[in-house]
Amino acid sequence: MLEVQNIFQTHGGEYLEKHNPPPHVCKAVRAIQNCRTSALGGHIEACNECGLVKISYNSCRNQHCPKCQALSKERWIMNREADLLPIGYFHVVFTFPEELNTLVMHNRECLFNLLVKAFSETLQELAKDRKYLGAELGFTSILHTWGQNLMFHPHVHIIVPGGGLTSAGRFQRSRKKFFIPVKVLAKLFRGKFLHGLNNKTCRVGMTTRGKGF
Repeated sequence: MLEVQNIFQTHGGEYLEKHNPPPHVCKAVRAIQNCRTSALGGHIEACNECGLVKISYNSCRNQHCPKCQALSKERWIMNREADLLPIGYFHVVFTFPEELNTLVMHNRECLFNLLVKAFSETLQELAKDRKYLGAELGFTSILHTWGQNLMFHPHVHIIVPGGGLTSAGRFQRSRKKFFIPVKVLAKLFRGKFLHGLNNKTCRVGMTTRGKGF
């Protein structure tokens, strides 16, 4: 089966030379190229019974390596499943419009932090509104920086329980089959994100114009 490592080993060097990406990208590409190969060294495993000898090469342990993170991902999922409450859950996604990709790439830490702040405040503010839930939420979120096509596409996946704690300390279940109307979520999130930019929550090193946000 063709693996991501095979693609990186075949075309990674050419890509780095042609596009000159930032250091963290170069580091990830080289780590995946060398993962579980002699380049990273290894150790010898021997069976005391039959004498079989096997060489095991070291893993790169890079957070972007599919080989290294596959087992960690499954363990993480199992641990999160153990945290689930016996209620329904909603899947919510927040993202940037692609017109902002260049801006985000040049201000990753700043704008990722602003993204988290904006969607967290959006969810909590709307959930506390009695029109939707009237309770305080807890949720699990994961930041993805690329899409299924492996192109740069920052977005956050959020798993939201269908209920929360009221001010009286009682658990309030959601009576709806959907969480909060998409247009309501999008409008408030957009306002909070743009407010953060306009008030210079972070230093933006370049400007961009785009539609659809």
